[in-house]
Amino acid sequence: MKHYLYIEMDNCVGCRSCLAACTQCGGHDERNRNYVLDVNPFVDRQTIPLMCLHCIDPACARSCPAQAIQVTKEGAVLSALTEKCVGCQNCTIACPYGIPKFDRAQNLMYKCDLCYDRTKEGIPPMCASVCPTNTLQWLTEEEWKTKEQRHAIGQWSASRSPESPLEGETNVKISLPGILQGIQKLY
Repeated sequence: MKHYLYIEMDNCVGCRSCLAACTQCGGHDERNRNYVLDVNPFVDRQTIPLMCLHCIDPACARSCPAQAIQVTKEGAVLSALTEKCVGCQNCTIACPYGIPKFDRAQNLMYKCDLCYDRTKEGIPPMCASVCPTNTLQWLTEEEWKTKEQRHAIGQWSASRSPESPLEGETNVKISLPGILQGIQKLY
């Protein structure tokens, strides 16, 4: 059964539980692969989680000359394979979302891999399993369709115009209604 990581950004309260959980996921070497950004720290306390969107046709994988970045049949875009990565950093430059990071000591790219050791077994990724505000949710396709109808969720793209997106469809689904509409939330 197909699952999606769904991000309801306007629920985020900046607790950073997702970051702590990310370091505990198997194979992450206690390295955080997600981020929480302060939207406008001088004005309010709105934060948003930022992680790999697992693009359908990922720019990071397309730009890799060594084919070190694999895309699973479930749609997870994995970190660079140690034995293949040549350290060219094309992936970090190509990603329109600025997600892949490069570890100079290991000469290796790393990023969110959707906790593939868990998600391939149908277990939610660590970040979604600990989120106290339901900002990060692990949804079935049916649950996702219900949310999509209720919230009129649009397609996420990295460009200014929907006619020429840098990246098209992603496996991570995002809802930003409060942020886009300028609605103030009380925490």
